[in-house]
Amino acid sequence: MSDVIVPGPAADDLFPTDPQTGRPVLPDVAADSVAAVPGTIDRVGMSGVDLMISLPSDDGEPLRLPARADAQVSLDDPDAKGIHMSRLFLTLDNFAATTDLTPSTAGSLVESFVDSHHPLSAGGFLRMTFDYPLRRESLLSGLSGWRLYPVKLETRLDGAEVTHRLSMRISYSSTCPCSAALSRQLMQAKFVQTFGDSGSVDAADIAAWLNTPDAAGGLPHAQRSHADVTVTLAGCDDEYPIGDLIGRLEDAVGTPVQTAVKRADEQEFARLNAERLMFCEDAARIFAAELDTVDFVSDYRVEIEHLESLHPHDAVATITKGVPGGLTA
Repeated sequence: MSDVIVPGPAADDLFPTDPQTGRPVLPDVAADSVAAVPGTIDRVGMSGVDLMISLPSDDGEPLRLPARADAQVSLDDPDAKGIHMSRLFLTLDNFAATTDLTPSTAGSLVESFVDSHHPLSAGGFLRMTFDYPLRRESLLSGLSGWRLYPVKLETRLDGAEVTHRLSMRISYSSTCPCSAALSRQLMQAKFVQTFGDSGSVDAADIAAWLNTPDAAGGLPHAQRSHADVTVTLAGCDDEYPIGDLIGRLEDAVGTPVQTAVKRADEQEFARLNAERLMFCEDAARIFAAELDTVDFVSDYRVEIEHLESLHPHDAVATITKGVPGGLTA
């Protein structure tokens, strides 16, 4: 008995083609399936996307920098399986290749994220992280060197409201006021021990003694310190005020870390540290007081970390502007 061959469905029925491309139509699980467990999701998308971004600069030539981006939207349809990740990536990649990054264009980009997922999404989010280069001059010698400042830009779209935030790290030196006071007391004791029985003391003898190792009864401890500053921007559309804000915060704290230095610069740095003794509480208040004067900052959070040289643990402080519903500790 011979086998009976039953004709099957035509290939065109099994593998329909796209009339525009002529290619087989591929399954779209995100669009054609329902969620295994219904529910909305606040944000879904991708993180760590490598990009080359362009930032406006003072000389008119865009500043090209390598960056990493997070692109996300809300998933507001509780029954939808998921979003289309490739739409986010392609929109983001095209933007980076053709458009300077400003608060205005970042807002438009996030709106494009949401539009590409209508009606699944009503909210969007963008985060860009990169190192911002600035040439920094020495304190006295006229030398200079590059500093790379870690920067983060965030844009949130919630309904019709767009929020822009700028975060950066300011590194500086902090000398402990308590340690400085204890060191002065030791120096005072050394002075009394050396000159206490001398009756009248010649100023030249004191000056010569102060320039010897014996005069330093103790030295205050200082440490490299960080201020992680996040601000909500107001009235900034055409450019992120990154360099401006870095400069204002470094001037306020007074002891930013240096690049190229000669001995004259190092001595000046020591003088500035002695002039600006600070606990972490002092540093937090210094940065907050400066941010209170910046007209393009509507809210802020400052997180201080003094990397202790005395202890194996660190001293920290956090301060916020206190805006209702705003940034919190």
